[in-house]
Amino acid sequence: MMKILIIEDEPKTAGILKDIIIQVQPNTEIMAILGSIQKSVDYLSDSRNLPDLIFMDIQLADGLSFEIFSMVQVKCPVIFCTAYDQYSLQAFKTNGIEYILKPIKEEEVKAAFTKFENLKQSIKLESEILNILKSALEHKKNFKTAILVRFKESYIPILISNIALFLVDTEIVYAYTFDNQKHAVFKPIMDIENETNSGQFFRINRQVLINRAAINEIQPYFNRKVVIKTKLKLNEQLIVSRLKVTEFMNWIENPKS
Repeated sequence: MMKILIIEDEPKTAGILKDIIIQVQPNTEIMAILGSIQKSVDYLSDSRNLPDLIFMDIQLADGLSFEIFSMVQVKCPVIFCTAYDQYSLQAFKTNGIEYILKPIKEEEVKAAFTKFENLKQSIKLESEILNILKSALEHKKNFKTAILVRFKESYIPILISNIALFLVDTEIVYAYTFDNQKHAVFKPIMDIENETNSGQFFRINRQVLINRAAINEIQPYFNRKVVIKTKLKLNEQLIVSRLKVTEFMNWIENPKS
């Protein structure tokens, strides 16, 4: 169901617009009808309020609705509805995809919805193409198959597939192998992350880059974080930072080579 927000300070016009929208697009939910800049900013500042599309009057009781865009991030397309045509250029400089002159007619609202749907399909297609290109580039990238680590007074190569995780401790990166050996790697963890396959290794926080094969269990942790359980003998808990939890869980469920 499409969620629509109406920003219009004239109750009669707002009611007419609502009726036309429901008539033209029955599978919609009118989230709210707001009549001022301040009420709109307050509403859109709440992260729970995520409209798919906004119908917005330009001249509101407390000023021009363009002020809303400088006070809060508007994340969806906007269809402007106004009795004046001098604001058309400014409208399209914001999130505007269509500009309807009052009195509002059903055929114009219908045409605006058609334009909105066409834009959605175009964006979806572009996104799919970008994902395909990104995937193709990742497949072509030559990832490291081994890494040099310190062993006594020399260096030895260790296969990347034998490394369970990389961990930063007191500014030194250590590679932990599946057989619980620990080796110093004199290379920034960011460089290692760029040189390893992102389908196999994930950066769960600033200190840890973990191999998918090392993960035995994922448990809830405080403050919407999660903690990873492995068979390694570690002093540190492997905690996925809160901002990365969603990305990490998607990575777990959707492995890519």
